Amino acid sequence: MVLKDATTPTNLTGHMLIAMPGMGDPRFEHSVVFLCDHSDEGAMGLIINKASDDLDMPTLLTQLSIDLKVDLKDHHVHFGGPVEVGRGFVLHSPDYKSLVTTLEVREDVHMTATQDILEDLGKGEGPAKWMMALGYAGWGPGQLEGEIAQNGWLVCECDTRIIFDLEDMEKWQAALESIGVAALALSAEGGRA
Repeated sequence: MVLKDATTPTNLTGHMLIAMPGMGDPRFEHSVVFLCDHSDEGAMGLIINKASDDLDMPTLLTQLSIDLKVDLKDHHVHFGGPVEVGRGFVLHSPDYKSLVTTLEVREDVHMTATQDILEDLGKGEGPAKWMMALGYAGWGPGQLEGEIAQNGWLVCECDTRIIFDLEDMEKWQAALESIGVAALALSAEGGRA
């Protein structure tokens, strides 16, 4: 998907952003961001391929005094972005709906940001597919469009397999391949025709 220019509003909710080399912000290097919301008021997304080095699900649930009745040691807590890093978000399959609130981002990807989903995950009663993130990536009005126009991001359709089924280190390459781009062919420099 190509934006015509930085002022052309295009709703990218439910799409994925792929960080281009040379972005300049190490927090987003080789990142894939799932956009949970995008409008003329700004954008909000979650980095889906950067697991926390020092926090796993059992530790997080213990810190929140949530009973853990199933083995979640293989589920990572992800760095969702640099904004509100203490706030949690769960991207998940549509087979779960919070009693408090769940946002349907796409028909096949929902997001819940309330503690009840963590309690249900701890009991083994949560969604079939999910990923947990702390913090989010946020952009003000027109900011994301400007970054895309300046060759900071590529945009691709969402592939739930990338979010839920692949290892983190495979997601960036898989997202690039979904739009027919080889990682070795990428340049940090934008061109003009």
